[in-house]
Amino acid sequence: MISVVVNEVRRVFEGERLDVLLGELSLPPKGIAVAVNGEVVRRVDWAGHRLADGDVVDVLTAAQGG
Repeated sequence: MISVVVNEVRRVFEGERLDVLLGELSLPPKGIAVAVNGEVVRRVDWAGHRLADGDVVDVLTAAQGG
């Protein structure tokens, strides 16, 4: 197991795919953006992005308002 940070330290399997982690977080299907270690990861690349020990995952959700 390795540690990644998603608002808190979270234990995941070494090499876990980003899309698997995001699927466990009960996020809305649309309107989110994800960055790993400060670099945006495009949605089409989530399944191919493997997490490494110490990665910091930022999940941003779109908000409506004025």
